[in-house]
Amino acid sequence: MLRSGRGGRAEAARPRTMAQFLFEADLHGLLKLDTPIPNAPPARWQRKAKESGPGPSPVGVSPMKPANRSHSSSKTPSKTPGKSGSKIQSTPTKPGGDRYIPNRSTMQMEMANFLLTKENDPAEDSPTKKEQQKAWAVNLNGFDVGEAKILRLSGKPQNAPEGYQNNLKVLYSQKMTPGSSRKTSRYIPSNPDRILDAPEIRNDYYLNLIDWSSQNFLAVALDNSVYLWNHDTGEIIQLLQMEHPDVYISSVSWIKEGNYLAVGTSSAEVQLWDVQQQKRLRNMTSHCARVGTLSWNSYILSSGARNGHIHHHDVRVAEHHVATLAGHTQEVCGLKWSLDGRYLASGGNDNLVNVWPCTQGGGGDFAPIQTFTQHQGAVKAVAWCPWQTNVLATGGGTSDRHIRIWNVCSGACLSTVDTHSQVCSILWSTNYKELISGHGFAQNQLVIWKYPTMAKVAELQGHTARILNLTMSPDGTTVASAAADETLRLWRCFEMDPIKKKEKEKANCAKSSIIHQSIR
Repeated sequence: MLRSGRGGRAEAARPRTMAQFLFEADLHGLLKLDTPIPNAPPARWQRKAKESGPGPSPVGVSPMKPANRSHSSSKTPSKTPGKSGSKIQSTPTKPGGDRYIPNRSTMQMEMANFLLTKENDPAEDSPTKKEQQKAWAVNLNGFDVGEAKILRLSGKPQNAPEGYQNNLKVLYSQKMTPGSSRKTSRYIPSNPDRILDAPEIRNDYYLNLIDWSSQNFLAVALDNSVYLWNHDTGEIIQLLQMEHPDVYISSVSWIKEGNYLAVGTSSAEVQLWDVQQQKRLRNMTSHCARVGTLSWNSYILSSGARNGHIHHHDVRVAEHHVATLAGHTQEVCGLKWSLDGRYLASGGNDNLVNVWPCTQGGGGDFAPIQTFTQHQGAVKAVAWCPWQTNVLATGGGTSDRHIRIWNVCSGACLSTVDTHSQVCSILWSTNYKELISGHGFAQNQLVIWKYPTMAKVAELQGHTARILNLTMSPDGTTVASAAADETLRLWRCFEMDPIKKKEKEKANCAKSSIIHQSIR
């Protein structure tokens, strides 16, 4: 009986020895370490076995393979050990379901070992050898070793079970204050609010034939006549008609107060009209070629002519011609004063953009403070940013097709966007951080751009011929476009939020005009 007892104990010792051998082999195969970790704490399953007391030997159990565990013997408490609780959560039994232990079969352990040992090697300075090593790595491994991570999973993540719903998705996808959050987008009507006829409007890229006054009158030059359209009442008034049939209107521009209109003609004249009295105040002759563009700065009226010269006119005095700017070799087709009156931007058919300093009277030659030569076509579209007075937007013609944003103080080009069509006009929005551009062939569309990313917000289509000019209403909500299809289209593309609209109206009522000087 003693022999049989000793034999029974020997037979029971063999499975334990085999189980220990299998465990060490599995542990070595999973970790792939050269030497074991000394004085390591016991594993969780070993501590659990000691706490549970004497029992059957854990033959074939591996703590690193949750798939080999039975459902009944692998339950873990859902609360911290030592605390009472009857709720028990079972460990997943599917392969790869354990959230703490990834699927090691997809780990590139050899690559991790290579990257760890590579850190101690001296760096190779030869660029040629680096390119060769990169090409070899891509051909052999399918990716660049230099960009690989230490533990890179080559397998795809497992899909969630069918019908599974993440309850946290709703919790963390909600905004903190949805009622006070700002809208990321707004509704922009794709159709014009109104279409007006513009018969006999001249299809000339270099002319500036429409302008919108602060008193809500839209001035339109149709061949040899100028018409005023009252946006509030819809009334149409013919302001003037040239006496000679061969002379046509080449430019119009309102003074800031909106009661005087400057008119440039093909006969090199600059006329000044009082729209309330509907009478001409004066006729200023200093150019020798047609006046294609006009721009006001207080009582100084600047005019650009076909010979490339820009004249400053002081409309208060009899000797109106106070300065000449000669910075273009061809026709000046774009002219705009900055809102603070410090700079004058001019664009010409010579593909140049000049930025001139403010000159209040005096004579002699003046030089531009900046000259931009990046455009490859005629520059007619020039516009100043209303909230950054040193930022200028320019657009090129058919051979350029680019919109460029400039910092006139540093001379840097802040951004460039290829519009893929002729840029005829640019306007900045006063209600949003956006700008709008009018284009020619092939789609004859208006495009709204987000500033400063220059991402396209919307396209407004409807014209059947190229757009000639754009102008904006005094409240900044509506853009009027004149095109060669002999139509004027009004687009309500910058409609304001009602609350912001009331705040802006209060601010405008508080302002008063600084200039109240008569013109003689």
